Amino acid sequence: MSVTVADLDSLVLDSDTHVVEPPDLWSSRLPAKFSGSGPEVRWDEARGLEAWFLGGEFLMPVGAPASAGWHEHAPLFPRRWSDVDPVMHDPQTRLARMDADGIQAQVLYPNLAQFSASSIATLGQAELSAALIRVYNDYLTEFVSVAPERLIAITSIPFWDIDAAIAETERGRANGHRGIIMTQDPRRFGLPDLASRHWDRLWAALQDLDTSVNFHIGSGGIKDLLEVDPEAGIHANAVRGGVNLFMGNASTITTLITGGVCHRFPDLKFVAVESGVGWIPCHLDILDWQWLNCGVAKEHPEYTLLPSEYFQRQIYSSFWFERSTLNFALERLGTDNILYETDFPHQTSMTPGPASAAIPPAQYIHETLGDLTPEVRHKLLWKNAADLYHL
Repeated sequence: MSVTVADLDSLVLDSDTHVVEPPDLWSSRLPAKFSGSGPEVRWDEARGLEAWFLGGEFLMPVGAPASAGWHEHAPLFPRRWSDVDPVMHDPQTRLARMDADGIQAQVLYPNLAQFSASSIATLGQAELSAALIRVYNDYLTEFVSVAPERLIAITSIPFWDIDAAIAETERGRANGHRGIIMTQDPRRFGLPDLASRHWDRLWAALQDLDTSVNFHIGSGGIKDLLEVDPEAGIHANAVRGGVNLFMGNASTITTLITGGVCHRFPDLKFVAVESGVGWIPCHLDILDWQWLNCGVAKEHPEYTLLPSEYFQRQIYSSFWFERSTLNFALERLGTDNILYETDFPHQTSMTPGPASAAIPPAQYIHETLGDLTPEVRHKLLWKNAADLYHL
């Protein structure tokens, strides 16, 4: 079956993809005074693969985020950088792949700067930590410059320093970036809870800048991927870790609403990235029931909306493999808060291959959304995300 996006009367904006960082990203770009202090790739004899290290600390295998189309089932991946497909890190090759998949534009998230943020944040050298984040953002700015109307940059911020985070957001906006990525759970970094007023200055700045806050799974740390049952097997444990990460955004949404963040910053947009949408109607029903049952309106008469209404006003989430649960979400939530993604090139992405259950994006869209009106398809596949990221 050959299906192109033209059959769907719609553009496609993939709202969650990743660039796999090249091994020399930091070593070739850090200021001279930090020479040798940034993340570097070297052979890990014990693990039998090339991996990122920072100050002697193991961060992640270099090929772990590059498993799309790999010939082994997750969580296995390329062991060496030379085995990584250039489509993961070369912008021109990426654009050609996007054309083949019928995708007009992609939103780009980090790997190391996100999943290893705890190591960067706890270096004990504030200037170096901030420099590592700036180097990544500069690299991303160069990457998207090849096709800025198609490659959409999301700024990584040094969230452990609010002044520096605001400054980096402003710098990113000036360089054409369209949003920021924020940790789902700052408590894992020894920082105040998301609901704390500690963050209000950051939220206020982002609201003034009309910049969305994107909570990508794993941005609270990837501890969930490492908590495994040795007797279960590596593939079953990959399922366990991945699903636990998906559900992390349920807690994030709950905290934003019950902590009054949505109330205090009504124009700020939040995105739950790479966690699906089918569970959200049930989650909102639970939130509304508990909200009413626990008497929140009496405790906080200033909260004029129900949790589901706060969600509808300013929170988004994305889908990429769901079928019946997507229909359930559309029926319950409507079509204003839902985005499409592929998660390319991670292990759960919509990338067909010898060891993948995925089908091509255009085929999935045709089979799943083909019965919807062109107007609804356009909202889900393009307009919602285009409006959110100011395209």
